[in-house]
Amino acid sequence: MQLTDFKALTFDCYGTLIDWESGMIEGLAELTAKAARAGLQLGRDQILQAHARHESTLQRDTPAKRYCDLLAVVYERLAEEWGVAVSVDACEHYGRSVRHWPAFPDSAEALQYLKKHYKLVILSNVDNRSFSHSNEKLQVQFDAIYTAEDIGSYKPSPRNFAYMLESLAELGLGKQDILHTAESLYHDHQPANALGLASCWIHRRHAQQGYGATMDPGTKPKTDFCFHSMADLVKAHQRALR
Repeated sequence: MQLTDFKALTFDCYGTLIDWESGMIEGLAELTAKAARAGLQLGRDQILQAHARHESTLQRDTPAKRYCDLLAVVYERLAEEWGVAVSVDACEHYGRSVRHWPAFPDSAEALQYLKKHYKLVILSNVDNRSFSHSNEKLQVQFDAIYTAEDIGSYKPSPRNFAYMLESLAELGLGKQDILHTAESLYHDHQPANALGLASCWIHRRHAQQGYGATMDPGTKPKTDFCFHSMADLVKAHQRALR
């Protein structure tokens, strides 16, 4: 299997192209500072793991809730867990924080290169308005964008992947044409395995322990390619062309 075997790269966005963990930590800074003043010292990974736990539960239990509204509830749940009083405005402010989450430094340039060789597609657990702000940072025109708001459920639900595959079939792309490219083993690579999709792991957290803002997948899924960054994916594609 070669990178040049595919016609389309389907991307998870947050954690892969957008540095959502840094965005979360910044967005939660006031809340964690309040927790610290109350005597609760929280490390970065503790914060991210708690966020992942509440987020995944809400995504499972309220699949039709827009991501910006779901994040507001995550903030409320974290405040309850950490014993901190927060206002509705603070929760809603965090729900809108996706617009401030930064792109990884290599994402835009890598996407602009890959656009010359592939159809580029987004499959993301996000609402459309929030993604529009992220898209500006990524500086590329995607050929298709499929969000949780469009689909009515969140990854790792197989519904999201079925929706994407059905939609891409209408564009003349079959399963064999697609390389699903993502950081999260839990949200992306496990369901990609179940559907027989080839996958590429952008292992942004390779130098860190644990799974950060995603849930532990349990059994590690198979991945066909693994790179530590989007820049490394581009270099591998260039080598494949040579």
